[in-house]
Amino acid sequence: MIYIPVFILGAIIGSFLNVCIYRMPKDESIVRPSSRCMSCGTPVKFYDNIPVLSYFILMGRCRSCKTKLSVRYPLIELLNAVLYVMVLKRFGPDSPWVVAVYFVFVSVLLVIFFIDLDHQIIPNSITLPGIPIATILGATILPDPFSAYEMLGLKGALAGFAAGGGFFYLVAVLGKAVFKKDAMGGGDIKMMAMAGGILGWKGVILTTFMGSLLGSVIGVSLIMLKGREWGSRIPFGPYLATGALITLFWGRDILQWYFHA
Repeated sequence: MIYIPVFILGAIIGSFLNVCIYRMPKDESIVRPSSRCMSCGTPVKFYDNIPVLSYFILMGRCRSCKTKLSVRYPLIELLNAVLYVMVLKRFGPDSPWVVAVYFVFVSVLLVIFFIDLDHQIIPNSITLPGIPIATILGATILPDPFSAYEMLGLKGALAGFAAGGGFFYLVAVLGKAVFKKDAMGGGDIKMMAMAGGILGWKGVILTTFMGSLLGSVIGVSLIMLKGREWGSRIPFGPYLATGALITLFWGRDILQWYFHA
């Protein structure tokens, strides 16, 4: 039964994530003003702000002006709720603190995914405080995602931070020198430094591999199906965020499969 309140909590936090995704790229407060229709500006009543359900009760339209609402709102709420349940199921036996940290981590990855998808930026307001916080938490209370018994520890967290930030910084410098254009955004570098503090250096490798694989497959598909040009700019953050989620939930299983295949 514990999964039901966790699902509800995830959906409620998901509603807040929608606010973050919309306002953070504009450097607007995520606290004030309260949620309102982006078309007519009418504040959303509390009974019209029930995660997931309100969208269907209102038939996907603003109660005041009848403007169509994006299906993304309930989707993000539902995604965050499902991710919270997955975190609890996967890491519940470890400790409530570990579960709480991973709740925040998956929510941050969702925000990064959609902001970078929309604006091709990853806000410093997420990554700059996130880097030291992630590294401290990784060094003190988080398990090694690739081990059933070991903690990540100070060495693991620092190695992950260095691997994530250092490798992507090196790619950015070399790409700029060779191709005479930005090969890696600063937001991606800082995001991976933050993720490395939580996932460790092995997590950075798997996240990078999975993100690159997804980016290649989807990028080629967009070129073939929608006629995008080779070399067109594609945000990498969504793929890295997806790779980090895969690493968090299934990294240990993937590693075991690889060595026993």
